[in-house]
Amino acid sequence: MSKPIVAIIGKPNVGKSTFFNYLAGSRISIVQDIPGVTRDRIYAETNWRGRNFTLIDTGGIEPDSEDIILSQMRQQANLAVDMANVIIFLTDIRQGVTAADREISLMLKKSGKPIILVCNKADNYDKDKAGVYEFYNLGLGDPYPISATNALGIGDVLDAIYEYFPEKDEEDEEDEIIKVAVIGKPNVGKSSLINKILGENRTIVSNIAGTTRDAIDSYFENQHGKYVLIDTAGIRKKSKVNESIEKYSVIRSLLAVDRADVCLMMIDATEGVTDQDAKIAGEAHEAGKGIIIVVNKWDEYEKTTGTLEKYKKDVYEKLSYLSYAPVIFISAKTGQRVDKLFNLINNVAEQNRLRVSTSVLNQVINEAIAIVQPPTDKGKRLRVYYGTQVSTKPPTFVVFVNNKELFHFSYQRYLVNQIRKEFGLEGTPVRIIAREKNEKDLK
Repeated sequence: MSKPIVAIIGKPNVGKSTFFNYLAGSRISIVQDIPGVTRDRIYAETNWRGRNFTLIDTGGIEPDSEDIILSQMRQQANLAVDMANVIIFLTDIRQGVTAADREISLMLKKSGKPIILVCNKADNYDKDKAGVYEFYNLGLGDPYPISATNALGIGDVLDAIYEYFPEKDEEDEEDEIIKVAVIGKPNVGKSSLINKILGENRTIVSNIAGTTRDAIDSYFENQHGKYVLIDTAGIRKKSKVNESIEKYSVIRSLLAVDRADVCLMMIDATEGVTDQDAKIAGEAHEAGKGIIIVVNKWDEYEKTTGTLEKYKKDVYEKLSYLSYAPVIFISAKTGQRVDKLFNLINNVAEQNRLRVSTSVLNQVINEAIAIVQPPTDKGKRLRVYYGTQVSTKPPTFVVFVNNKELFHFSYQRYLVNQIRKEFGLEGTPVRIIAREKNEKDLK
């Protein structure tokens, strides 16, 4: 990744997410006055003085904590430090220098990275900024008093960061990057899959349901191409979404689907397709995304002869509207068939953005009409004049007809199947829009 990377580090509840959201220009991180709300690294692209850079928000560091989640949050923060070109060490000016601040400062010094010491919550700027003098004891240079809530003093911090950016490379044309959202209900193995792909503990994995609360972007490149992997919070049933934090997470998961090119719809092999799976997959289908059905924990499923085909048939019966989506059986835990995902992702992304010429499309439509005549109703017959593709992602076709009421769903589905038969379009929804046109308009 060529853009400079800036990591925001600090103990819990010093305002990292508020600061991050201000710089990112939106509420990307969940903000709430509960320590430990931001559990994983969150990425955003932002800009200062003409330089684009990547900002990483991290879970707060509790140096001495033995709590399983807090200790893993500390590991995530360490990974962010390793990736960063510049580190923002965020502290709370009202609390003063704490023992945790001292330990974090020692850890950051060992990294050898440039560190910008920032004292947040100087909301009464003239009065509170006098509290910065204590922070010189950390030995990290001049502290910058700010108020992330009131956007005071942030420009000075950004100027300080800018000075440490590496020399700007010549702007290369951006390679095609496929955005892949990993979706599914909680505890189906989404984070485990991403960790297996990346070869590092990129997201917190534990058997505590709901551990991943935010949608998290990971940049990844291998011999198959360049990708952004989006690990989403597990989408729960609405009846179980009680905490406001969980509500934020559901919204963020749906937004992650919106910005993805391909969605990996993960199913737990040991549970089979549930109603909740059907609803989540339906969101991706309705959004027009490329979809791959990923049956995880296949290593734990008891198998006999013909099990795989029988299971696949059952998946398609319960997710009948996804009959176009390929199914792959994997184990994120052992890595079984995980490497096979990338060819599927590339193919589905290509199919989702496929464009068909009008002449070839109409040849397929005319052949389809010759095989199966359009329906009639009360003596009136549907006439299909011609079609044209109007957009991709997903491939969307407008078909001009004499009467939209006669263009029944069953015949639309027949035309879609004929188009799929000719062009493939594996893993992507195909949409047909009917428009009426009088014969005299065609002359």
